[in-house]
Amino acid sequence: MWEPLIDGLNIVFSLGGLAAMVFGVAVGISVGAMPGLSAAMGVALLIPVTFSMDPSIGLILLGSVYIGAIYGGSISAILISVPGTPASIATSFDGFKMTKNGEADKALKVSISSSFVGGVIGALALIFMAPPLAKIALSFGPDEYFWVAVFGLTIIVSLASENPIKGFISACIGFFIGVIGMDPLIGNTRFTFGNVNLLSGINVVVLLIGLFSVPQALEMIENSGKLNQASSIMKRKKIIGVGEVFREMKGCIATLLRSSFLGTLIGIIPGAGANIASYVGYNEAKRWSKTPGKFGTGISEGIAASEAANNAVVGGSLVPLLTLGVPGNMVAAVMIGGLMIHGLSPGPMLFVQDAQIVYSFMGAILFGNFIMLILGYYGANLFVNVVKIRNNILAPVVLVLSVVGSYALQNSMFDVGLMLAFGVLGYLMKKTNISSAPAVLALILGPMAELNLRRAMQISRSPLVFFSGLIDWILIILTVLSLVFAVYVFVRDRKAQHAGAIEQALHSDNE
Repeated sequence: MWEPLIDGLNIVFSLGGLAAMVFGVAVGISVGAMPGLSAAMGVALLIPVTFSMDPSIGLILLGSVYIGAIYGGSISAILISVPGTPASIATSFDGFKMTKNGEADKALKVSISSSFVGGVIGALALIFMAPPLAKIALSFGPDEYFWVAVFGLTIIVSLASENPIKGFISACIGFFIGVIGMDPLIGNTRFTFGNVNLLSGINVVVLLIGLFSVPQALEMIENSGKLNQASSIMKRKKIIGVGEVFREMKGCIATLLRSSFLGTLIGIIPGAGANIASYVGYNEAKRWSKTPGKFGTGISEGIAASEAANNAVVGGSLVPLLTLGVPGNMVAAVMIGGLMIHGLSPGPMLFVQDAQIVYSFMGAILFGNFIMLILGYYGANLFVNVVKIRNNILAPVVLVLSVVGSYALQNSMFDVGLMLAFGVLGYLMKKTNISSAPAVLALILGPMAELNLRRAMQISRSPLVFFSGLIDWILIILTVLSLVFAVYVFVRDRKAQHAGAIEQALHSDNE
């Protein structure tokens, strides 16, 4: 472990590595601060930019964007009560109240400090948990990898909890796209319709850019001329120093540690994202507090609870990605495109064949938080201005970057056409409330499940091979538990909605 770790850190602290971290974090914060531009979109948009880079530098850039975007969402959440990303919804509960009380500067500095603590703890968990898990995963055969893929596919149930039918439709779209091209075992063509450009299948990066970037740009065009956010931003009246920030953080130590631990754990669980971690961290802080009534009135502890949790998810979500090839959340799924564009396959062999690249990536996830702390603490005034950019300026920029990025992958206008087609599809899916996340996960994990299912059957000639080992049964149990939990959450939420509707109807009748 230590030799590739040292080599990886040498890359992180090289001129190129530091430049990639600074640029990536700055871009990530800017993207995160603009509501609607998610961390997944920011990463997807920059994947083609890394094509000509050294793989280590390219992954450092993408990881830094991820770090910055999760924190960046808190800026608009605090200043104008509209979270830049879903991960910062709970941050707005107390953050905007502090802004209204003239404590916006304190809120922003507590936010960046808490994000730093959560991010560092999540990154340390990644560095020390991933190698042992990868070592265990090296013993996996086709049957184990099949169950890993099936376990990862159970995420779709969680992502589609609001409407299972629409989620299933999205997943079917992803499965179909995933089988286009040549059969991985016998070489027959599937659904290419005689087009040679489809023989190698659909490039996952083209799909990601189309589904995440183009629909958002089209929505911006719909609202052309309007500001991304409210036309006015609450001014920060009281500027505080490092000493006061330190005292605020000192009073939140228990909350920071609790939320960071919960965020890391939630990040490791496939399907649970930073928005869930934010809520859980906030609710647990309120439950353990001696003065729970103060939450929501504008206290630092509320911001600390949310931001430490959602930033800890970054490191946690990359643990299953790097060790098993299963993304922990949507951004991690997009990150697979960044690995694949450099010829890297996520999974345990990554630690054997490309250990230096992996450790440089993990090192950037850790030390990128220090860059984020500096930029966030001293550059908040600058990043606040991104919410003032008008949609009629931002939308063309996003579309141009999408076209250039898609073309740069293989110098192919066919890829550009595919990207635009997927963009229109993603826009229609968005308008009909069909999430694109299940489609992306099905595209990534579906072929993995198919390939290993067929390999295992060819080797053993018996379906019993899928129930023959301890690891198989552990993965089966995890898959069942994941499904049961997702169904439980779905039923619970539906009952709560039904009870709320009945209560509202009774209240209306009484009036």
